[in-house]
Formats: sequence, structure tokens, C-alpha cells
Amino acid sequence: MIRKLLRKVFNRRAAKTTTTGEPARIPVSQHGIHRSRVSSFAVKVCKTLQEHGYQAYIVGGAIRDLLIGHVPKDHDVATSATPEEVRALFRRSRIIGRRFKIVHVMSGPETIEVSTFRANQSAETDRHGRVLADNTYGTQAEDAVRRDFTVNALYYDPVSETILDYHHGVADLQQKTLRMIGEPRARYREDPVRMLRAVRLAAKLGLIIDPAAREPIREMASLLENVPAARLFDEILKLLMSGNAVRCIEQLRAEGLHHGLLPLLDVILDQPVGERFVWLALENTDERVRADKSVSPGFLFAALLWPEVTRNWKERQAAGELSQPALFAAMDDVLDTQAEQLAITRRIAGDIKDLWALQPRFDKRSGRAPFRLIEHPRFRAGWDFLHLRAAAGGIPQELPDWWDRFAHAGHDEREELLRAVPQDAAPARKRRRRRRKPASAEGAALPPDAEPAA
Repeated sequence: MIRKLLRKVFNRRAAKTTTTGEPARIPVSQHGIHRSRVSSFAVKVCKTLQEHGYQAYIVGGAIRDLLIGHVPKDHDVATSATPEEVRALFRRSRIIGRRFKIVHVMSGPETIEVSTFRANQSAETDRHGRVLADNTYGTQAEDAVRRDFTVNALYYDPVSETILDYHHGVADLQQKTLRMIGEPRARYREDPVRMLRAVRLAAKLGLIIDPAAREPIREMASLLENVPAARLFDEILKLLMSGNAVRCIEQLRAEGLHHGLLPLLDVILDQPVGERFVWLALENTDERVRADKSVSPGFLFAALLWPEVTRNWKERQAAGELSQPALFAAMDDVLDTQAEQLAITRRIAGDIKDLWALQPRFDKRSGRAPFRLIEHPRFRAGWDFLHLRAAAGGIPQELPDWWDRFAHAGHDEREELLRAVPQDAAPARKRRRRRRKPASAEGAALPPDAEPAA
């Protein structure tokens, strides 16, 4: 009853959409999104395309977010122009992608992603049903059918300030429901990443996944094994850095999707200290995202995998390996295991290793070692990681507190802090033994060509 009422409120013609393909046209007086609230560059892109005879709309996530009061991070445009026609209209633009060609139109730091309306036809797929190539262009109505969720199939014309709603996405948004367009099982086979996207959007927007879309997820989770590792990594990164990472992980576990995505996550969460450490890292990331502060993917993944690194490191030391080589071997083992599912980039992997390698250096609080460490370019990130370890109960809080005081102290105060370090916290430096020359029976050194005395 509520859904029917909402559809009538937004447009009396909504009932015709399934038979005629005509969208509900929602005026600005009802949806409240004035063009001043959207990216001025996205508006300019749409106007340019429309002035040259093409259809052009701001589409998807930006409109969805604006309807619920969120500030969109980026704006996408859908148009009837082909990628080549779009490229010809904008000097600073480039065509990217093979499976799904799109155009990036750039202005200063802002990039608008422009895609051509896709036809609702059978695309090239693999034996599992995953779409491999999809560059058959069609109408706006066909493009709307191809989109994943109803809340993403919203087209906004910044010139007339009208929303075109083909699948009652506005009503679903009002009802806090995430509903799939089409038959969910078929749509998940086309693109298994939609299962992850459902979890992320539900957590981010506070929506309930429609039962028809939710039920197949657990049984079809294995399809994610067929997704390229690089694309899976990008989607996991979006999920973990959405500002709702805690809710996303909880939802992943509830839907049975966490197995294999972060292969070591189950092992970590079974350990009391490890689980607390992971949740603190996720909460810290969420707080920074919501406060519009910078977030490092390397720091986040280093935190997620650190409990497994420490376990591996301790096992190697117990087997007789030296501490430093054991740590680096443990780091490689954990990252190699993770790489089987997630294609962590070299840059991010380098950041992760740097953070891990710094941790033992915080235990050295004597001599010149502390002075060298605070000059390290990643000292602050390393200290943040150390502080997180203490908050999770893995190390005494005294250690990060001492380093914080040392980093901000003057020369005399630093010397005092070094003298105040307990002896067991500042192990004595081992002196290297000098090699002695061979001696005679009487203890005197002999020259190389000398004969022993008779």
C-alpha cells in the first residue's frame, strides 16, 4: 500500500512504465534538486552535449545521494552520443575501457565519466554468464533496464531540473529498499560484483536489501572467484573506504561474502586481540572518511592483515629464525596469500610493508636510533599504527605515549626521556668481537712466514 501511494505521489503515469517504457517525470518542485546542488562542470558537459543534438543526463549515484541528503563525491553523465562523438566535443577527454567503453572528460582536478546508453541485448559472456564485452548502444529506456538497482536508474536533466525514473527508484529510496532491476540471479551471473555492490549500498545508504535480491547471494557467492583480481580489489577498496566499513564487513559476514575476499579475515576475527584490532582500524577509517580527512588504503590493509603477520612472525621466531628476517618472510607470506584474490597494487603493497617494517624499530629507545626514526618520512603513519596496536591491547600504551613526547620534545627533554627508559625496554647494544691474529704457544703473534721456535 505504501509503495503504491508513493508512486502515485511522484507521478500518476508510473504504472505505464512497464508496458510503454515511458519514465515517471518528477519535477524539481517534488524532488528538490536544483542545478546549483550538482557539479557545475557536469552541468556544462550535459549542456554541451544537448546543444549538439544529443540527449545527456546526470545519472546514478549522484542523484541517489542528493535525494537522501548526501553530498555526492563524483558525477556521471549518460548520453545518446557515442564515445567517439563525445571525444570530439571535449578537448580534454579520453576514451578508456574495452569491455565497457566510456569517456573521461576533465576540467582541472574534476573528471566526469560519460557513458553511452547501452542496448538491452545479449552481450558477450563467459561460461558462467559474466559479461565480457558490452558496447552495443541503444536508447535511454534500454539503458535504464540494464542498470543494476532501481535507485541507480535515475536520470537528471540539469537544464529542465527534471528526474526521469524508469523503475520507481525514487519510491524505493523513500521506502529504504534496495531492489534489483530484472531477475537477480541472472543479473548476478552477468556481473558477480553486484553482490558486493548491494552490500556496500545497503550499508552506506541505510537500505534493506529486497528479499528477492538477497536470497541468491549466499548460494552464488562462489561466482566472485571468476572476477578479475584487480576489479575485485577496486570494489573492496570502495567498500572499506565508504565511511561505513564496519557496517559493510558486518553485512558481508551476514551474507556469507567475506570468505575468499579477505582470505585471512576469518582467522583474524577468531582471535580476541586480532578481532579488536581489526574493528578499531575500521572504526578509525570510518571516522576519518566522515570527517573528510585523508585515508590511506595502505594503512587500512596493513591493519587488517597485521594480526596474521604477527602470528606468522612469532611462529618463525619460535622455529629459530632471526627476528628481522622472520618479519620480512612473514610479510611476504601474508601478502602472497592475499594476492591470490585481491590484486593489491605495488604502491599500496610498498606502503603496507613500510608500516610493518617500522614497528620493531619503536622498541629501540636507546642511542641514536630514536633520533633516526623520528626523521623517517613515514614516522607519523608508523606512530598512528603503533597507537592502534596499543588501543587494541597488543602493547602497553606507555610505548606510543613515550614516542609522542619524544617527537615533540626539545633536545634536552629528549635526552632526559632516553635516560628514563627502563633498562629492559632499552636492550644494551652488543659489542662486535674483534678477530685476533693466531698466536704461538707462548702467546706471541707470528709473522706469516715465521717458523715456530724449536
